[in-house]
Amino acid sequence: MSSVLKYIIDDKGQKTSVLVPVKTWDELNENLKKLNKKLTILTGIQQGLKEVSESKAKGKNLQTLADFLSESDS
Repeated sequence: MSSVLKYIIDDKGQKTSVLVPVKTWDELNENLKKLNKKLTILTGIQQGLKEVSESKAKGKNLQTLADFLSESDS
């Protein structure tokens, strides 16, 4: 990632903004999109595991993966 960042500093010497080269900005946005997709998938898995755990705690009989796959074959 090529990054020659330029900072904008106020009269007190505090950084207030940053200029990022377009190529770097595009790379950062692409990486952000990929990370958001991963987060969505992992959050879904986490929620599914939580639901299974809660169902088992309530004594519910859950469908097995084999049953689900057999059901979807027909």
